[in-house]
Amino acid sequence: MAGCKPKAVPVVAGKKIKVAIDPVTRIEGHLKAEVEVKDGKVVDARVFGGMYRGFEKILIGRDPRDASQITQRICGVCPTAHATASALALDDAFNVKLTDNGRIARNLILGANYIQSHILHFYHLAALDYVNGPDVAPFIPRYKNNDVRVDKATNDVAVAQYLEALEMRKICHEMVALLGGKMPHVQGIVVGGTTEIPTREALDKFAKRFKIVKKFVMEKYIPIVYLLAGPYGDLLKTGGGYGNCVSWGVFPMDNNGNMLLKSGVYTDGKDGPVDPALIKEYVKYSFFDDATTGLNPREGKTVPDAHKAGAYSFVKSPRYNGRPHEGGPTARMWIQNPELSKIGQNALGVKKLRDIGDAAFSILGRHVARAEETAIVCDAVEQWLAEAQPGKETFVPAPIPESAEGMGMTEAPRGALLHYINIKNKVIANYQITSATLWNANPMDDMGQRGPMEEALIGVPVPDVENPVNVGRLIRSFDP
Repeated sequence: MAGCKPKAVPVVAGKKIKVAIDPVTRIEGHLKAEVEVKDGKVVDARVFGGMYRGFEKILIGRDPRDASQITQRICGVCPTAHATASALALDDAFNVKLTDNGRIARNLILGANYIQSHILHFYHLAALDYVNGPDVAPFIPRYKNNDVRVDKATNDVAVAQYLEALEMRKICHEMVALLGGKMPHVQGIVVGGTTEIPTREALDKFAKRFKIVKKFVMEKYIPIVYLLAGPYGDLLKTGGGYGNCVSWGVFPMDNNGNMLLKSGVYTDGKDGPVDPALIKEYVKYSFFDDATTGLNPREGKTVPDAHKAGAYSFVKSPRYNGRPHEGGPTARMWIQNPELSKIGQNALGVKKLRDIGDAAFSILGRHVARAEETAIVCDAVEQWLAEAQPGKETFVPAPIPESAEGMGMTEAPRGALLHYINIKNKVIANYQITSATLWNANPMDDMGQRGPMEEALIGVPVPDVENPVNVGRLIRSFDP
């Protein structure tokens, strides 16, 4: 019943119990988690990425302009982020500068997908960690003792919003398609801008749909996230991890490098600027050739070794200046440190995000950061709609260079995203992708440091090893 505490399976004091969740459900990919529990808490953790995708290999020898289309197939949920990162890398390599209208059109496409992705994550992936739907699919199967604490009235409201959120996501897809051609896997984001010059009719249709989605975000999504902070207040105190953050910046507000959500690094309590040269990927515990470890993406190589002894994941371990860093909404909001929405200020009793301190790096804190970011993006979409110029060019043509390299750095909804391209003889000679989830869901590195998600699992309460609810809550808070 809602509100009841789970009945814990007795745990022998001092004894370690291994718990495996395979697969972790309600995430956007393939993941296994294995934790060791002692005295009701996680004391060790490993996160397994079991899928090799190999897009870096697929792209070798192809026309560089294919990259922004092919790399979208990495993810059906955030293809626009991959299209954006790829196009930025191509813009850099082709030495092309966007028109203002092209920049705004890209922002509107990515912004609509951001809002959709955040709604998807909370309602259709994470919400069932906190509320119970009816005893029919997709609300079942679920853990027998799933620690749902909300009263029936709140539970019913949340389930109704779960269903309404499906409609909101459909509307967001329509917004993307109006300027990007289709969704998922947009055709309209290309090197030099976008292919679709926005008409007044298209912008009006976009704005009409956006108004509906923003109303849902402000009146339903954000309030329900804060409502959970009452019965689940303890989840603001667990799942912290390293507390280090990276953000490459996203949504250019002009052509001078100013971003809606700024770039930055936060390491061991100190803020700093981003230096791409300090990014390296390690593979000691990854299914890749050890000779490729410790390389910057500009030097990166993708050489899989599926039978490598000691490895346990197809995810590389990216590090910034040798240290693990978290990416995603919490990282972006911590670096940005915006004023919270009025709802957030009233609920938390503070004005700015950093004022909540360590609670930002927690299971529930990550949901708070995502909801607050959604409000910021909604306000920005409204601004871009006002700035978009119907009929004005959004594309700048540029020839394929004989040889060049480029790097595209942006933010996917779930974390920092980097694409690197090297062109020789007018074809792709090397392509490297540091996907957003890699920053969070990576294995231990060559220096013996756990990945951020693994570290955040340490100390997470597991009172009932037969029903490791909080392990799933923690993993889904990262949206891997």
